Amino acid sequence: MLEFQKMSEKELQSLKAELTEKFEACKAQGLKLNMARGKPGADQLALSMGMLDALNSKSDMKASDGMDCRNYGEPDGLPEMRQLMGQLMGLPAENVIVGGNSSLNMMFDTVSCAMTHGLAGEKPWCQQGKLKFLCPAPGYDRHFAVTEYFGFELITVPMLSTGPDMDVVEKLTGSDASIKGIWCVPKYANPTGITFSDETVRRFAALKPAAPDFRIFWDNAYCVHELTDTPDVLLNLWEECRKNGNEDLPLFFASTSKITFPGAGIAAMGASEKNLNTLREHYKYQTIGPDKLNQLRHLSFLKNMDGIHAQMQKHRTLIAPKFEAVEKTFQEQLAGKGIAEWTKPNGGYFISVDVLNGCAKRTVALCKEAGVTLTGAGATYPYKKDPNDSNIRVAPTYPPLAEIKAAAELFCLCAQLAACEKLLEKA
Repeated sequence: MLEFQKMSEKELQSLKAELTEKFEACKAQGLKLNMARGKPGADQLALSMGMLDALNSKSDMKASDGMDCRNYGEPDGLPEMRQLMGQLMGLPAENVIVGGNSSLNMMFDTVSCAMTHGLAGEKPWCQQGKLKFLCPAPGYDRHFAVTEYFGFELITVPMLSTGPDMDVVEKLTGSDASIKGIWCVPKYANPTGITFSDETVRRFAALKPAAPDFRIFWDNAYCVHELTDTPDVLLNLWEECRKNGNEDLPLFFASTSKITFPGAGIAAMGASEKNLNTLREHYKYQTIGPDKLNQLRHLSFLKNMDGIHAQMQKHRTLIAPKFEAVEKTFQEQLAGKGIAEWTKPNGGYFISVDVLNGCAKRTVALCKEAGVTLTGAGATYPYKKDPNDSNIRVAPTYPPLAEIKAAAELFCLCAQLAACEKLLEKA
């Protein structure tokens, strides 16, 4: 088929009529398919059911240091869980605090602490006037929502194939002390699936921000979430920051949300001792200690990093075919038509699609009308404002494989129909 933009008006009209007929037939099927958020499917959740049997009335409820996990205490988390989460994030155990089930919760708390009490002895952010936060986009909508909630001005930074545009990051952070942080998903980024290059990580580690309390929020949510035999490798930011004497610059976050149970996993953060002391003071007024029995369950079930990798191989067996099905459908139905480009990630939970400019909202609306729910168009940009109205995040993990194929086919149909409509408007 010709590229859509090379078709005559008559050819576009004919194609639109053909696509509309197919669209109406899909609507008549009454489909209810969902590719909106990066949720594990029921078959993935079943992989961790054995963890619920890890503890029973005869179990030894003690940690390696003798702590009775049924009681108060260990505000930083069990020593062996700090060790495991440190290995996951690439930090020493002494630089790790283990929290509840949500790393997003820990990120929110960190921003809240910085707002009201400051970080590492610096003035509270709320006393420093108008504040800004850097948001690489396309990016993670929930990150953007946290800083929007606290009143930051969100500054879009272009996302390249190597990570955030570091020329922009260096220029902005080096000249504007009102910029207090940047959101990063460094490996298999949400939604683009790219992994930051070694050069990008090194440039982050060497930043010289105008604000002494500027922080890199390094949310390594997909650090072990591989889809291929040739996984991406992310350079260790902690080690690079140490080389530059910048240990206070990064704040690390990770969880087992997509390793075990999203609603009952383990979250952790890592940072310099100076940063952690500030946050420990903050946390001591919130809780006397985390859920240590859940930590004990996870340790019994996963055991170590080898256990985590074995668990993730099981996840890969279930979700890689779903990504392959979407990629195959996109290749068959969208390739060569000049109306869509998409990523083919080596891991993570998302595929990022750029449809014809001005067509993302219409594509998402058409999908919804025909029974496929997607993340809202624009969600991957600050304030939900995609300047090109082109980016759509596709999440293949949650539906069964058969539904994924049907949803991908309908997505392609809607993207083509939206493109026809847009081009005919200009004709």
